[in-house]
Amino acid sequence: MYFASDNAGPVHPKILQALVDANDGYAMPYGDDDLMTRVRDQIRETFEAPEAVVYLVATGTAANVLSLATLTQPWQTVFCTPQAHINEDECNGPEFYMGGAKLTLVEAPDAKMTPDALCARIEGEETRGVHGPQRGPVSITNVTERGTVYSISEIKALSDIAKIFDLPVHLDGARFANALAAANASPAEMTWKAGVDVLSFGGTKNGCMGVEAVVLFDPKHAWEFELRRKRGAHLFSKHRFLSAQMAAYLEGGLWLDLASRANAANARLCDGLRGTGGARFLHAPEANMSFAGWTRAGHQRLHDAGAKYHIWDGQLEGDNPQEELTARMVCDWSATNENIDRFVELVHG
Repeated sequence: MYFASDNAGPVHPKILQALVDANDGYAMPYGDDDLMTRVRDQIRETFEAPEAVVYLVATGTAANVLSLATLTQPWQTVFCTPQAHINEDECNGPEFYMGGAKLTLVEAPDAKMTPDALCARIEGEETRGVHGPQRGPVSITNVTERGTVYSISEIKALSDIAKIFDLPVHLDGARFANALAAANASPAEMTWKAGVDVLSFGGTKNGCMGVEAVVLFDPKHAWEFELRRKRGAHLFSKHRFLSAQMAAYLEGGLWLDLASRANAANARLCDGLRGTGGARFLHAPEANMSFAGWTRAGHQRLHDAGAKYHIWDGQLEGDNPQEELTARMVCDWSATNENIDRFVELVHG
């Protein structure tokens, strides 16, 4: 009953086998391996983007901060939501890699920016001449850090606002596969066709050991990204072990299959929580993450049984067993129906 994070799930056997296979013999370092050539072709085909430039890094933080640093001047500000991963969970990494550029937070119901709110925040900058921050990229997180998903039309509407001000758009897709599976869209429709310039394309949360792709839909950013990746200490020497993971991840649509499994597991979990006792949900659970509240007694039963998840609001210890505590739960590709059903059973006693 492990629903603390999709980062905690196992590596898929096909990806482990790809690492074993890649370990045979020698391969050129620093991204000059034959597997990386295959990965570039796979991603370009997957995204219907023959001119896209593709790079690999080992962490989602690296993918996000290097992407934003490539798009942002130090005197600019990045527009994102208060709940964006780059604001909540990167330990000021974006500001560090961007050389001092800041983040401007945009009001976001259910962790999703609205075009009107974005436009207002953009218009609020560049009002003080040399004394204030200049307008920079818009960064969208999909799946959001509250488990909600931007539709294609919502991404396009935000991108259209950005383009009015001639600003680039970055998509933080640590859970891009989950968002895509939830929206039943094509990769191209959810990215460059909707106005996205740079994508952080996640693998680690969805069955890989540790690999993320940065997809630059405009090749003009390529050389700067390469320099920033090297200067930022994120150019792998034995790069084939990143390439092997990403190649196996993409082969035969494995990435979408794993995301669909995780989303389905979360849907089963949420249906169970609703169906027996009526848990209260803070946000619509649209992919593989959910936030719900139920009694302290239910939480205590779960903890006594060894369940792993995060209490989001409230304290496990307390005098009132009926007090509602809220939880954050994340399902990964390996979640089983047996564990999900047992979790639900314990919630409701």
